[in-house]
Amino acid sequence: MVAHLVRLKLALLRNGLRRSAWQVVGLAVAALYGLIAIVIVVATMAVVSVQVPDDRGMVTVLVGSLLVLGWWVVPLVSFGVDATVDPARFVTFTIPRRSMLVGLAIGAVIGIPGAITTVAALAVAGAWWRTPAALLVAPVCALLGVATCIVGSRATTSASAHLMGRRRVRELMAAVALVPLILIGPLISRASASGGGIGREGLERIVDVLGWTPVGAAWAVPSAVADGDWSGAAARFVIAVGTLAVLALVWDRSLAHALVNPTHEEVSTRSRGLGWFGRLPASPLGAVTARSLTYWARDPRYALAMAVVPLLPLILWIINPGGSSLLFVAPTVAFFMGWGISADVAYDGSAFWTHLAAPVTGVTDRLGRVLGASALAVPVVVVYAVGSALVTSRPDAVPALLGLGAGVLCTAFGGASIMSALVVYPVQQPGENPFQTRQGGSMMAVVSQLLGWAAVFLLSAPEAVLAVLAITQHATAAGWAALVVGPVFGGLVLAVGLRIGGRLLERNGTDLLRRILSFA
Repeated sequence: MVAHLVRLKLALLRNGLRRSAWQVVGLAVAALYGLIAIVIVVATMAVVSVQVPDDRGMVTVLVGSLLVLGWWVVPLVSFGVDATVDPARFVTFTIPRRSMLVGLAIGAVIGIPGAITTVAALAVAGAWWRTPAALLVAPVCALLGVATCIVGSRATTSASAHLMGRRRVRELMAAVALVPLILIGPLISRASASGGGIGREGLERIVDVLGWTPVGAAWAVPSAVADGDWSGAAARFVIAVGTLAVLALVWDRSLAHALVNPTHEEVSTRSRGLGWFGRLPASPLGAVTARSLTYWARDPRYALAMAVVPLLPLILWIINPGGSSLLFVAPTVAFFMGWGISADVAYDGSAFWTHLAAPVTGVTDRLGRVLGASALAVPVVVVYAVGSALVTSRPDAVPALLGLGAGVLCTAFGGASIMSALVVYPVQQPGENPFQTRQGGSMMAVVSQLLGWAAVFLLSAPEAVLAVLAITQHATAAGWAALVVGPVFGGLVLAVGLRIGGRLLERNGTDLLRRILSFA
């Protein structure tokens, strides 16, 4: 049965690649990123293994602990676990639970994340090649660490499945988890720039503590062996094995409960009237706009995209307090909010058939989605443009910031209107965890998004150059020129994007729906 589950995982991955060329491209990009990560880890371990003073213990424990924490925490707040072989699909089959656990665990290694983690763990073990005793136990501990990563990720997601099945809990988790994830990078950068780093002694104390915790015990065993601390090595090994046993037990009990009591959504029956549909004109354009506004107001997937908006000024202030970087918060927000509709068709899910069946032209569909997003984006961009100029005592920069913000917003809307009519990828369904993504879609999304971002940045260059010149050189004329060029050139890009996107939607609509339904 274990071998059958592994073969099933391989067959599903192979068929997924045959179904879409984008998935092949996504796998290639993921493999490239994975290869780069492996090269970095291997090179780092090679340098550390011969470095004086000997930092092998400190580096290996830190790297290993980060791997474990990543596997445990990220699935809860970001991408979800690999659901190619979803245990919920085996509810009606009499598969022994122990065989299912082993098969799912081995199947988790099959894929880019599992392969990268395994190779990285073996590279960490190879850092002890100059110490024979440590090298003898290092591979065993590395594989133990990999097992802790995989089983721990399944245990945390399975144990929290029913809790995360509640929409309000997911939205709260999204808000709570997003803040530190966004701010940790700028805070570390600011601390390093100000000379407030932890220092070597601080790192050593952190490593000592991690070595006795479930996340770092397995990685600290070779270091203890190299130091001749055999009792400490044995104690850490016991902690690592005990951690794996506890995680396996949690996963087993959670899976047993999930198979008998599948997670289901709690559907609200409260009536809210017609909402935006009763406030806008009863026309195709009004209907599409009302639906878009409803999504932005009530769908947590859109709320997650909006959650970064109030944090951007704080991030820019942390990076450069009192500096001019705060002035660029308006165009940054304009880009994110404008590009936010790039996944609109994918977010529609099976309901996209209503757009195809209704007498709605492609241009009307594209324009309605833009108008719905604009109702939120335009006021935010204007407030941030004027507010950032006043806070930084640069009222002369207001025209440049308004022009740049308008140009970037229109350009992003135009690019997103084309991209969403060309590419759809698996996304979280309505009511699901807004942090997770469906299997097979993450790399496809990355490739399409990167190409779209590059196009938006390139097409926003005229107003960007004028705005930067006005801000850095205090060129008032350039600022007023940006105020003209931004809306005009951006509006032109938006008009072209609406027309091209509308034609693509009319031509590819049925194929887009077929691909959306295949993701279910």
